[in-house]
Amino acid sequence: MKSITVGKRKSGQAEGLPEGKKSRKAAGAYKALAPEGGQSTGGETARQKKHGKTTRRMWKLKISSGAFIAPSFIGVMVFFILPFIVVIQYSLVDNPISGNFVFLDNFTDIIGNSAFKKAVHNTLVFSAVAVPLAVVLSLLLAIVLEAKLPFRTQFRTFFLSPMMVPVASIVLIWQVLFHYNGAVNDMLAVFGGSKIDWFKSEYSQIVIVILFLWKNLGYNMILFMAALASIPKDILEVARLESATPLQTFFYIKIRYLSSTILFVTIMSLINSFKVFREVYLLTTDYPYDTIYMLQHFMNNKFKNLDYQTLSAAAVLMSLVMIVIIGTLFLVENHFGKDVEG
Repeated sequence: MKSITVGKRKSGQAEGLPEGKKSRKAAGAYKALAPEGGQSTGGETARQKKHGKTTRRMWKLKISSGAFIAPSFIGVMVFFILPFIVVIQYSLVDNPISGNFVFLDNFTDIIGNSAFKKAVHNTLVFSAVAVPLAVVLSLLLAIVLEAKLPFRTQFRTFFLSPMMVPVASIVLIWQVLFHYNGAVNDMLAVFGGSKIDWFKSEYSQIVIVILFLWKNLGYNMILFMAALASIPKDILEVARLESATPLQTFFYIKIRYLSSTILFVTIMSLINSFKVFREVYLLTTDYPYDTIYMLQHFMNNKFKNLDYQTLSAAAVLMSLVMIVIIGTLFLVENHFGKDVEG
C-alpha cells in the first residue's frame, strides 16, 4: 500500500512539474507581450495625432486658398456668369418688362433677319481672313527675328508700338491715311491711279484687315518668340546632325512644340477680331458700308432701340458658335501636340 501511495505521490509530483513550468512560461510570455502591446498602442496614438495635425493643416490650407480665390470667383460670378444667365432669360421672353415666355421665337425671328444675316456673313468673312493672316504672319516674323539680324530690337519695337497707341489715335492715323483726300490716294495719284473712297467701297474690309493686323501682329509675335526660345536645343541639334532640312525641322519639331501657343494666339486673335467694332464704329459710325457692317454693329443698334430680347438671342447664338469653334481648336491642338506635352 505504501509503495502504491508513494508511487502515486511521485507520479503526481512528476505530473505537476510540467504544469508549473507551463504556467510560468505562459506568465513570462504574457509579460513579454505586454510591453509590445503597450508600444503598439502608443504608436497608434502617435499616428492618430499626426494624422489629426495633418488634417487640420490641410483644412487651414484649403480655407486660405479659398479666401484667396473668393474675390476672383465672386467677380466672375457677378460680372460674367450672372449677366449671361440674365441674357439667356431675356432671349426666351417677349420683352424684359412683361416677361412672357416665348421659348425659341426670338431665335427664329433673328435667324430670318436680313441685317443679322449680313452682319454674320461679314463677321465670318473678316475673321476667316484676318485671324489666319494674324497667326501666320506673326509666326513668320517671330522666326525671322529669331535669327541674328541687325536692328532686331528696333523691328521688335516697331511691331509692338501699336499696343501702346490709344484707339482714338489709331483711328486718326487711319483717317489720315485712307481718307478720300488722304496720303494713300495722294500716292496713287503720283503713279497715275485714281482716287478710291476706301471706307465706302468694296475695299473697306481690306482697310479694316490691315488695321487689325497692324494692331495685333506685335503681341502675337512676342508670344511666338517666347515659344520658339523654349524649344529644347538638344532636339534641334539632333535634327541638324541627322541632316534634317530647315523645313523638316520646322514642320516636324517646331510646329509640334508650338501647338499650344498657336492655339492660344488663334483664340486671342479670334476674340480680337470680334472687338474690331470699336475702330470700325469710330471710322464709319452706326451704319457703315455693307462689307464692314459687323455683328457688333447689329447688336449696338438693337441696344440703342432697347430691343433687348433680339440682342440677347444674338448674343446667345454668338456664344454657342464661339464655344464650337474654340472646342474644335482644342481638339486639333490635342491631336497634334499631345506627343510633346510634359
